[in-house]
Amino acid sequence: MYELDRPMTCSIGRAMEILGERWTFLILRESFYGVRRFSDIQRNLGIARNILSTRLQTLVGAGILVRVLYQAEPERYEYRLSEAGKDLYPAIVTLMRWGDRHLSGELGPPVVLRHNPCGHAAEPLLVCSHCREELDPHEVTPERADSDVATA
Repeated sequence: MYELDRPMTCSIGRAMEILGERWTFLILRESFYGVRRFSDIQRNLGIARNILSTRLQTLVGAGILVRVLYQAEPERYEYRLSEAGKDLYPAIVTLMRWGDRHLSGELGPPVVLRHNPCGHAAEPLLVCSHCREELDPHEVTPERADSDVATA
């Protein structure tokens, strides 16, 4: 087995401190579906107000969502994805595809992602940014970012 000289900090661990909770991913799913208002998110998820409020505060504090005033009297806010939030789209789609493949059984996927420009159902892939080959975990070697090889 490959032994990695692991750094003290881990990007997966840091991300999971913010994202590592079921409701957080479901709130993000709603955001990617275009749902922005507290009451709509609450209705769609069936989540308690206090839990939703806490999760939204965490996501805003982490810079994943932006709280935007849409009505002055009374004050009402909506929650929009920031650039950091939009960068989570591949992670959300990957989790969805995993659930479709391993948890849907004979029912099949409950949601299909339609790629608007071509009109086809999308089957997103994780690919190498250099050669465009699909990434296989057996063909990827984790290395410390400060190693000589990583900068080559």
